[in-house]
Amino acid sequence: MIASKGQVTIPQEVRIRLGLLPHTEVEIEVAGDHGRIRKARHAAHPDARGNIAVRALHGKANARLSTAEIMAMTRGRTRRDASAR
Repeated sequence: MIASKGQVTIPQEVRIRLGLLPHTEVEIEVAGDHGRIRKARHAAHPDARGNIAVRALHGKANARLSTAEIMAMTRGRTRRDASAR
């Protein structure tokens, strides 16, 4: 079904098969009475998916943590443990 804003939900199995991640640019080709959807030809190389995530997250953090504090968190320690070093 097409939503009121013209949006269509692509089933998960199709997205997986085509490698369509959030924010992936697509092209729609009209051929007679049907259309085709595919990744845009100028889309970033799949190895660049991390770049898309970084751009989406850039500037979103609001906590001021030191590198030591971040590393402590990834290792399951508290912020206080990191600052004591």
